[in-house]
Amino acid sequence: MAESANAPVKQEPVDAVNLESRILELCMEFPKGLTDAIIQNSMPQFDAQQRVTAINRLLSTGQVDLLKSSTGLVYKLKDSAAVSKVKGSDHQERLVYQIIEAAENKGIWIRDIRFKSNLLLTQVNKILKNLESKKLIKAVKSVAASKKKVYMLYNLEPDRTVTGGAWYSDQDFESEFVEVLNQQCFKFLEQKAALARDSKADPMAQKNAAYTSSSDVWKYISELGISKVQLSIADIETILDTLIYDGKVERTVVAAAAGGDADAGQLKLYRAISPLIQPTGLMKTPCGVCPVIKDCYEGGAVSPSTCIYMKEWLDY
Repeated sequence: MAESANAPVKQEPVDAVNLESRILELCMEFPKGLTDAIIQNSMPQFDAQQRVTAINRLLSTGQVDLLKSSTGLVYKLKDSAAVSKVKGSDHQERLVYQIIEAAENKGIWIRDIRFKSNLLLTQVNKILKNLESKKLIKAVKSVAASKKKVYMLYNLEPDRTVTGGAWYSDQDFESEFVEVLNQQCFKFLEQKAALARDSKADPMAQKNAAYTSSSDVWKYISELGISKVQLSIADIETILDTLIYDGKVERTVVAAAAGGDADAGQLKLYRAISPLIQPTGLMKTPCGVCPVIKDCYEGGAVSPSTCIYMKEWLDY
């Protein structure tokens, strides 16, 4: 009997290797994320089950990652270095690792991990414990809240917005340390101004000679060895700013020589001055000399409602 013209044609076996290779090529073409729609439009000859099988195989072998974006779930090519770090992990564990990795040194709350991964709290807690036991991630306490922890990769140094920088130790503001730095920076500038006055030069020359850069102040403080932590020039400039607010120091900005240590071609210079009037009452409050006042707001790294120094000052 002759076959009917409408009889179904037998489909050739699917080349799974070529299908997976094509998906990897698409991942390289779309580095920001490959969607299921793109895969379907690029390979309409394969049905949904065949595509799912190929993608699951790529996920299980660690060649691609499944991530959540603003447009939905996307696939990204897995970095070979990251693959070795989470080798043997399941899909969920790799997903959580990628989310934490993307947060870099600022870390990420467990609440945000749950939102981005769409996992239950019990699942996230179990995965975090596993990753911590493998020394792939670590939990870091944030100065924003005593009970708040953020997660980041194990080998990263936390951002100063998390730890509070040089002014915090175990989430406590080091007021005495800041006061010592304040005094020593001013002492250095006073010595510089005294040398300028002793030069017997004309008043304008004396004024110019009294100025010094923040990098020179930083070198002086570093040589004193009074700090247990490594201070940056930006840290010293924060201290110098408190002296400006106290009316003890003035700052000027000049064009820097090529190849210098200035920022954007500008060099900040400081000199000690004698205040014309006594500091206002505001400058005598903790806020007036606080080096992190710019970060002070409700819900911020420093909060006026929880500031122990303000409470002590009010009680006094």
